[in-house]
Amino acid sequence: MPCMNPRYQFHHMGIPTTEPKPNERYSAKYRMYTADADSADFRIQWHRFEPGCPLHPLIQTVPHPAFKVPSLAMAIADKNVLLGPYEPLPGFHVAIIEEGGVPIELIETMLSDEEIWGRAKQGASELYSGSQG
Repeated sequence: MPCMNPRYQFHHMGIPTTEPKPNERYSAKYRMYTADADSADFRIQWHRFEPGCPLHPLIQTVPHPAFKVPSLAMAIADKNVLLGPYEPLPGFHVAIIEEGGVPIELIETMLSDEEIWGRAKQGASELYSGSQG
């Protein structure tokens, strides 16, 4: 039975951009660059997309909030799934849904934020090759 009231815990905000940012990580799979904003209190990521990016247009053009959920399967049940579920980092499961015309990233993981952000920056991911822009 789908979870009717899953707990959502804010994780980060993803914002599309057309401008290159410092320390971008490149994903050849999705033809996109990701950079973490210099923000001590809030997790903000910039996403820049190349022509031919296979991701849904909403993901490429509309900012998205990302939330941790206890069960990804339950959180995406009966939702319009735009991407995933997939595992960009070991132990870090992600899907992006559309809700009210907005992409929303949902994350299931037992990893700490330090582990998640550290692995992503090191390129220890199927999503990013580890190259910096």
